[in-house]
Amino acid sequence: MIAFADDVSGLSVSFEFFPPKSPDDDSFWRTIRRLETVGPEFVSVTYGAGGTTRDRTLATVRRIASETRLKPAAHLTCVGASRAEVDATILEFAAAGVRHILALRGDPPAGVGAKFTPHPDGYRNAADLVRGIRELGDFEVSVSAYPERHPDSVSIEEDLAFMADKAEHGASRAISQFFFHNAFFLRLRDRIAARGINIELVPGILPITSFARVSEFAAKCGAHVPPALARRFEGLDDDPDTRNLVAAMVAAEQVDQLRREGVTHFHFYTLNRADLVYAICRVLGLGVRAQAA
Repeated sequence: MIAFADDVSGLSVSFEFFPPKSPDDDSFWRTIRRLETVGPEFVSVTYGAGGTTRDRTLATVRRIASETRLKPAAHLTCVGASRAEVDATILEFAAAGVRHILALRGDPPAGVGAKFTPHPDGYRNAADLVRGIRELGDFEVSVSAYPERHPDSVSIEEDLAFMADKAEHGASRAISQFFFHNAFFLRLRDRIAARGINIELVPGILPITSFARVSEFAAKCGAHVPPALARRFEGLDDDPDTRNLVAAMVAAEQVDQLRREGVTHFHFYTLNRADLVYAICRVLGLGVRAQAA
């Protein structure tokens, strides 16, 4: 049963979006405006593989910074780009008013057995990218974390070693890949603490707008989908109203259980939709005063 907290003063959220195909996409900006009322700590905008959405990402964070009260965070990858190219993008983000960057290694080019290979003149990995960002300015830097092991890692221990490097180079926050077993996230939090890694670990929450799509995402990133979760969504493909109610309940339950374990910040993968995320935040008690005003 979900416990409704009277005091939400210590609770914070953030949202992830991908840049719209058109800078004038009205549906995207309606989503931004609606979720702005919740009062997120920041909102992040993704950066396509190999910088394929670079210009759209830049245009989106620039408009968020200039036309809303939100604090934008720009994703940045180093795959397939020289250090000079990446540094130029960092400086463009700074000129657009962005002081928070989510530093990611990035996925290798698509293909069977594709492996990440650093650009000969580029950053070697995410930790190296964090160092480069911090050298260029006083940026807040977040990184990624994988509760169930990065697909390219040999073990969780290897992941933890990389996490320690990122923190040493200046990352202050690690946002997790989505997960549906809270135990995986809590185990990672315990291991980070046991190693003395000084970084905030934030759970990434993915509300389920399409179970088939989420299952595909999960297969690519190594996230386990519990059979009990699959049963909840069975037969709802053609019943979007019921599916959305179940999805909001599932996400709210997950957040409530994590709050009982002392988690206070939640990062939502919105898939550029406001409905489910907004509903979940209202269940948590966020945005109520702003909406009334």
